[in-house]
Amino acid sequence: MKSKVAIVMGSESDREVMQKAVEQLEALDISCETFVASAHRTPERVVQIAREAEAKGFRVIIAGAGLSAALPGVLAAHTLLPVIGVPIASGPLGGMDALLSIVQMPGGVPVATVGVNNARNAAILAAEILALQDGEVRRALEGMREGWRG
Repeated sequence: MKSKVAIVMGSESDREVMQKAVEQLEALDISCETFVASAHRTPERVVQIAREAEAKGFRVIIAGAGLSAALPGVLAAHTLLPVIGVPIASGPLGGMDALLSIVQMPGGVPVATVGVNNARNAAILAAEILALQDGEVRRALEGMREGWRG
């Protein structure tokens, strides 16, 4: 089965930032699907996405959220798949509140975290995780890095 990544964003306004993850995954020929679901406004949908992700062939989840940034943690609480949080710059703290919320997950519910608005790095990290078991993804990453050096 081809590697697949789920990209979940807390609101439609996060799409511009999260599109960078889509673009990076597509450049590496990794299939992805996007979802809009809020840990606060549509919590049942978030839980459903998390619980069904593995059965639908997803191997990693990238979750972008601003402000209190509960989304990545809620997803991680309901799946064994790796979750990568992307703090979104919003509100008076410019994303620092989201960054701190995501990196301060309680013990037992880890969420990998990238810099504020850095969805591209989340996609690269997802690819690195997938590359542990997918030779095609590994070769794509190697090619990408060679391009940086060349």
